[in-house]
Amino acid sequence: MTSAHAESVNGSLPHEPEKATLEGRNKVLGFWLFLGGESVLFGTLFATFLALRNQTNDGPTAHELFSLPTTAAATLILLVSSLTSVFAVQALHRHKAAALRLWLIITVILGLGFLGLEIYEFHEYVTAEKFGMTTSAFSSAFYTLVGFHGAHVAFGVCWIGILIGQLYKKGLTVVTAPKVYVSAMYWHFIDVVWVFIFSVVYLLGKVG
Repeated sequence: MTSAHAESVNGSLPHEPEKATLEGRNKVLGFWLFLGGESVLFGTLFATFLALRNQTNDGPTAHELFSLPTTAAATLILLVSSLTSVFAVQALHRHKAAALRLWLIITVILGLGFLGLEIYEFHEYVTAEKFGMTTSAFSSAFYTLVGFHGAHVAFGVCWIGILIGQLYKKGLTVVTAPKVYVSAMYWHFIDVVWVFIFSVVYLLGKVG
């Protein structure tokens, strides 16, 4: 048994428990590499969207379609969820398991709120605006980019939800801590991607 793991068993954790073991450090490093690959993938989707954003095929344009108040509300929710994930990591470093679980639960709730608004937005586009996946090249690029991000949010919500269950069952240890830390990294990543989507897709669509 390693000294770090012994400390976790005895109830005393190091200041940064996610990096207390070699396995934990490797998880963090490996996840940075994974996020690098995800950045390339999203970059490709952004480039495709920018190339096709004016190919509307007589369908609705971005200026006609987008409603900034709804999207701004979704953006605010996701940004607040990024803040709550920061509070979760702070609770992790302070070894406050109850606070950690609470902030993760709030993050999940906010993520579900974001997904609810996105589903509502897509429903309105399809039913009221007749703006479907195959309406135009613009619509295909839009749904691929924004929907792909939404799928990442849904995955993050499920992932953090599972981690909350593990924290209730196993507690905060040097084994669960790296999982929480990399999930927070993932959540910040999808929040940053959404800021770019809001700017490039929605704001540029309304003013450009």
